[in-house]
Amino acid sequence: MQSLHLVAPIWNRGTRGIRGLSNTVAPEGNQRKGRMLLKFLTDRFYDVEALREYLLQKQMSKVHKENRSFTHMKERYGPYVAGAYFILRQGGAVKFQGKEWIRSPGRGHSFLQLLDFQAVPVEAVDASGCAINYEGLDNLLALKELQSLSLQRCPHVDDWCLSRLHQLANSLQELSLAGCPRISERGLACLHHLQNLRRLDISDLPAVSNPGLTQILVEEMLPNCEVLGTEWAQGLKSGLREQSQDTASPAPA
Repeated sequence: MQSLHLVAPIWNRGTRGIRGLSNTVAPEGNQRKGRMLLKFLTDRFYDVEALREYLLQKQMSKVHKENRSFTHMKERYGPYVAGAYFILRQGGAVKFQGKEWIRSPGRGHSFLQLLDFQAVPVEAVDASGCAINYEGLDNLLALKELQSLSLQRCPHVDDWCLSRLHQLANSLQELSLAGCPRISERGLACLHHLQNLRRLDISDLPAVSNPGLTQILVEEMLPNCEVLGTEWAQGLKSGLREQSQDTASPAPA
């Protein structure tokens, strides 16, 4: 908050300065206006950076708060209710065994629904686009019957998060990591524990330097799993098979 107090007065003066500058240079030519605006922004660049840093810290504090562990709820109502409540608060969806998907519009209504399923395991979680991070996974790793987990486009899911998924190795069959910007080859290598996986989506991972080759290596690491990734990998595998067939074919006499 001290940073905000320091920045706010300067920022307010800067805002007034922009209006004043606009009034001053309105009759002038566009070229002169551009030079004066550039000088104005340059003189106050540090102030903008300070405000940006404050907003970033505030955002990270919010993410940390949203990923706190619901230990008290887990002890009172069990891991299924606690894990489901965590996902619904994040804006995701959950599916209990033999039940329909729950995507609740309101927090209170969500919790009342969940109380009926204290003894019913959670079999699927859709956390697409949610702000789950390393600490927030504590609420999911207790779901020992979880079969399907979607972490598509989760901005805070990284390699360290994947290193924790081995705790779901006995049950997890479907996993989607598509579009997660912080997942690299190092994190994907941690998935070798998940030998029960039957479907894995690793498409659109910008931190993976060689998507096609990575997909092939993951398929070798998880031979019983359908790996979805790049079309280039499929072309490479077809080319390798054709090359192998050409090498094995006898040369014409």
